[in-house]
Amino acid sequence: MWETKINPNKVFELRCKNTTYFGIGSIKKIKDILEVLKNKGINNVILITGKGSYKASGAWDVVKPTLETLELKYSLYDKVGPNPTVDMIDEAAKIGRETGAKAVIGIGGGSPIDTAKSVAVLLEYTDKNARELYEQKFIPEKAVPIIAINLTHGTGTEVDRFAVATIPEKNYKPAVAYDCLYPMYAIDDPSLMTKLDKKQTIAVTIDALNHVTEAATTLEASPYSILTAKETVRLIVRYLPAVVNDPENVVARYYLLYASALAGISFDNGLLHFTHALEHPLSAVKPELAHGLGLGAILPAVIKAIYPATAEILAEIYSPIVPGLKGLPAEAEYVAKKVEEWLFNVGCTQKLSNFGFTKEDLPILVKLAKTTPSLDGLLSIAPVEATEDVIARIYEESF
Repeated sequence: MWETKINPNKVFELRCKNTTYFGIGSIKKIKDILEVLKNKGINNVILITGKGSYKASGAWDVVKPTLETLELKYSLYDKVGPNPTVDMIDEAAKIGRETGAKAVIGIGGGSPIDTAKSVAVLLEYTDKNARELYEQKFIPEKAVPIIAINLTHGTGTEVDRFAVATIPEKNYKPAVAYDCLYPMYAIDDPSLMTKLDKKQTIAVTIDALNHVTEAATTLEASPYSILTAKETVRLIVRYLPAVVNDPENVVARYYLLYASALAGISFDNGLLHFTHALEHPLSAVKPELAHGLGLGAILPAVIKAIYPATAEILAEIYSPIVPGLKGLPAEAEYVAKKVEEWLFNVGCTQKLSNFGFTKEDLPILVKLAKTTPSLDGLLSIAPVEATEDVIARIYEESF
């Protein structure tokens, strides 16, 4: 395969709406990035991260000395948890405002980087709060510069304009998407990801798989979103088992990270539909649920529901998992079963009942999918009509 001809230690620039420095050792590019900020007169930043991964990954060993060498002022918010809440965002924004931060650096996976994006907006709109942002009470057109140092190969948030947060008192987990949320620069360094445990590795990668499944099959899908989807699936099928077996395999991490970035670009163009719209209520109700594992639990039922309308596309992009498909609607149940078998084989074995959901939860889950701000937009571009019956059936078949 051509991958063997690529030197993963050679950092390259992945240019989409931003510039992402990609490759082993690309964390060292933080010096160039901070110098750009300093030359723009930005000498005060806030760093947004989780409770420990920024240190355990090795990122902080490079970032902190660079900040000090360049004599940049900085504050640190390190309380972002999985499925971050609007309260975390407001708490971080308060620190940023009080310390005079003029840019935001997110270090982590989707949760810290999405939080960083949200804080960047609130540092411009100082009279607004995170609930207003995520309930779409205002439409932001600007944010302070965002730098994303990515620590997982799943969300793709470092290359896209999306962010997600939970409003806990309503069990809402809406997504927002604005051009001002694109990071100015991002760093994708697979050497920072070798400490991801097996569960995290599987969860984040399944997130990327769902991104492209949806992006290739929405009503907004394009040849571009389909092409990037196809390559993403190929890379995941080839390299996820290698990383599960050997977490220190940095070359395999490199290609899973590349797959994740491609998936982020894919859904930035093709958008999303069922699995994300239906998973968000799950991890809003149960914040301890890893987003990617929730997606994996419902993916087979989503495939079964949408395959008749998207058979030729899904037969093409899923060929590394289910070879020999003809792209016929009648293959729907077969493909769904084969994808579920593949998920179980790579370690994504939990269904909704394993997470503590019961069929008594169906009405509230369906209601949240239909009423959470922004999710109606995703459902409106699904390849089949997102009726309450269709949504309920997907949930029910995922127990």
